[in-house]
Amino acid sequence: MRLLKKDSLVLGIVIGTVFPSVLFAILYAVSRFFAPEGKEYLVQPVTLVLISIFPNLFTLRYYLVKLHLDKTGRGILLVTFIVAILYFIFYPNK
Repeated sequence: MRLLKKDSLVLGIVIGTVFPSVLFAILYAVSRFFAPEGKEYLVQPVTLVLISIFPNLFTLRYYLVKLHLDKTGRGILLVTFIVAILYFIFYPNK
């Protein structure tokens, strides 16, 4: 696990992309599985995108405050901002 404690912008981008993607996949599968009869989803995928960004807050705090790895934290923050901006561009009325 020494790889996850490296101060690298690329590592931050990977972490900021992988964690929310995995959470989105899990939430999407659960939402489809537990959807009521006649509905396709329990929670709309648009909402799941916002929920899946949430773990980046904890990982960002962990890397910036506890480990003092600024470059990795910047990578996580960069991905979070990009996803948030894309969300508001593609789903402005949600």
